[in-house]
Amino acid sequence: MNKTLITTLLFVFLLLFIISPFASLASLMLLMLIAAFVFFVGNLVQAIIGGKKADNNSL
Repeated sequence: MNKTLITTLLFVFLLLFIISPFASLASLMLLMLIAAFVFFVGNLVQAIIGGKKADNNSL
């Protein structure tokens, strides 16, 4: 579950960087947004269908 939360936060921060007025290298940020979206959706689907445990080391 922590992996899903961290991915969600990173996705939101990348989205904020893209829409901020001082964003430079916008095309690179869009590429990063697409990659983050793919990882976000993958982790979300994995959390919903109950895939492999992401937090095996946590007690």
